[in-house]
Amino acid sequence: MASVLKFPRASKNLLACRRGIRGLYEHGVDAGEELAIGLSGGPDSLALVIAARAEGHEVLALCVDHQLQEGSAQVAAEAASKAQAWGARAKVLRVDVVDRGEGTEAAARRARYEALSKAAGKLPLLVAHTAEDQAETLLLGALRGKASGMSVKAVSEGGVVYRPFLGLRRAQTVGTCVDCGVDFWSDPHNERLSFRRVAVRKNIMPALGEILGNGDATAVLAQAAAMVAEDNAYLTSLVPECARQPQDLAVEVIARLPEAVGRRAVLAWLHAHGEAHPQWQMRLSSAAVGDVLRLCTKWRGQGAVAVGKDLAAECGEGTPEGLGAARGVPRLVVVRLNGTLTVTTQKGH
Repeated sequence: MASVLKFPRASKNLLACRRGIRGLYEHGVDAGEELAIGLSGGPDSLALVIAARAEGHEVLALCVDHQLQEGSAQVAAEAASKAQAWGARAKVLRVDVVDRGEGTEAAARRARYEALSKAAGKLPLLVAHTAEDQAETLLLGALRGKASGMSVKAVSEGGVVYRPFLGLRRAQTVGTCVDCGVDFWSDPHNERLSFRRVAVRKNIMPALGEILGNGDATAVLAQAAAMVAEDNAYLTSLVPECARQPQDLAVEVIARLPEAVGRRAVLAWLHAHGEAHPQWQMRLSSAAVGDVLRLCTKWRGQGAVAVGKDLAAECGEGTPEGLGAARGVPRLVVVRLNGTLTVTTQKGH
């Protein structure tokens, strides 16, 4: 049974969370305006709702049911009930997670943010990532060949998302719930080492802490991730508008850019095509982006660059049956024709 929310005056944890909310006022959020908050029922997102309510904001709690584990509907309903007992509006959003080749974790993330952005409408959308999430994001990005970080304000799946807790530790969000007498849900997926993020959290982060000698690598990694995010935001702002559209692109537009900006321009251009044509199921590795960039900057007559789902692999390429099945299967590619980059399909050989 959800209970009335109380704000303990002596809670340093709650004060830290409230300061996170106030920090948003420097990023375009107005004091006192209604906020949409992604609420899972875990301690981070509950602490975010608590802090927003403590700061006098009306809240629309958006509880996503990914339908990926037994009892997920009940978890979402209970989170919504808590928020409503605290004076917030609440909606349960049921989503279908469709893996387009990116893996279950990434597919769930895409479905979640699409649903959150749509349900939030014109309200500022807040999510509760902490410094731990920031540190893990840096490592996971590096394992994909691209160091990455999260910004307090960023675009995700076509919508603007605010992350006011990036400077807070998870102990502070858990502490806020404890101080306020709020029970929280522990996601069993957070114990599954088959998920790469969980494996990093459970195995890699403690090992890095031991190497540093203080048992805690989160702070320095989160700081590095924040700087990466800041640098990336600036370089991305230099991408020409024409490279943000799902249309053919003149090679010279990319060729005259510094390589760091050109790489981001290629990525923005490919993302624009992917958003305009989700059925294409784009898969954009760092290697593929680099190959497309070289079509512009180091042209030697090279062939098409594959940027779509590996349909040949799905047909079982590598086996006699698969080799035959893969022949003639269309694949999504980028080609250079007459000084222009074009996204098209090409039959396998």
